[in-house]
Amino acid sequence: MPSVKPTLSVDPLRTVVFPNRVREARQRAGFARLLPFAGRVAEIPYIRLSKIERGEVVPRAHELAKIADALGTRPEDLLLDVEAAHFSIERWAAPFADRRAPDLPEEVFALSLAAAIRLRRQADRSLTIAAIERRYGIAPVTLSRIENAQRPFARWNAATRAAIFALLDVTDEASLRARLDRLSADGSLHATVATMQNPTVRTQRMRERTLALRAEIVGLGADGANPMVVGAAVARRLSVFGAPFGDGLVARAPTGITIADTSASGPRAFGLRLGRPTLGGGLPGNAIVVVDPDRYPTAGGLAVVREGDVAAVSYTPDADPAATLATYRIVAVTVDRDGRMFGYSTAPAIEIALQDRPSEHLGAIVSAHFS
Repeated sequence: MPSVKPTLSVDPLRTVVFPNRVREARQRAGFARLLPFAGRVAEIPYIRLSKIERGEVVPRAHELAKIADALGTRPEDLLLDVEAAHFSIERWAAPFADRRAPDLPEEVFALSLAAAIRLRRQADRSLTIAAIERRYGIAPVTLSRIENAQRPFARWNAATRAAIFALLDVTDEASLRARLDRLSADGSLHATVATMQNPTVRTQRMRERTLALRAEIVGLGADGANPMVVGAAVARRLSVFGAPFGDGLVARAPTGITIADTSASGPRAFGLRLGRPTLGGGLPGNAIVVVDPDRYPTAGGLAVVREGDVAAVSYTPDADPAATLATYRIVAVTVDRDGRMFGYSTAPAIEIALQDRPSEHLGAIVSAHFS
């Protein structure tokens, strides 16, 4: 089988999205290794905690507050100014010695595939995210991960690989590799890859994420709760959304009703009406759950996973024809013996590796209302 020649340069730091001071603060607090410290923040799975420390995911403000509290410091003290004159991303990443070396064949292949799909979409403007999901069955979150080379090709399931073949008009993996070989060799992919790995753009995005997180931290109380909700006696009204979409999904369609909430949820919390039994008898169809997008799911709890979008006019006739509504799946959360977090649905039976989903597509369910 032909293999992609490593003619493209892979930035070994491209997976870093959020440099921080967590490792430095952990060691200063007397924890030489991450594993012993992880016991102090059991709400955050070990694998996610590791990714936060390594800068591979952006934490929620609530998570950073938990980490800071366990370290005896303030959450804002764990943030970095990536545009400071003395800051070097290379120097910051150096302690993570187990980071994979660049230019590995499969990493180059994933990067080449990402560039090829981007070029395919640029050449055909009708290939919107929604159109790709409709024609090829590639969910938006999956397309994003493919276009950002976040997973080796072999880790995609058979259905996703077949969809990629169809999208790029090849018959199998051998022909896909041969095609990417040719595109790489003639330089067709280089400009796109350079754009994907632009260090100036990367720094700007890091800065934007840090500023956004700093703003979220300001909105947290001393205990990491939303200061708008103080104690169980103070209630606020949350808008309720929810309409059945099929395959166990719930669309974020407005219902026109509100519920009282005293769960100390974040400022973006909302109610979600199920409309059908979910998770067996544990969550009946008449339930309304309170979803907190600013709180990461925890083992033993419930969560929602954003799976894609649906046309808003399907539920709201006077909506903008171009508008879309998010769709969610409700799952029970557990962690396996290796520290990996999974979400399980029983209607239908589905298992989701939550650590593979962007954090902005996950939200904790903090309470439920029954009528």
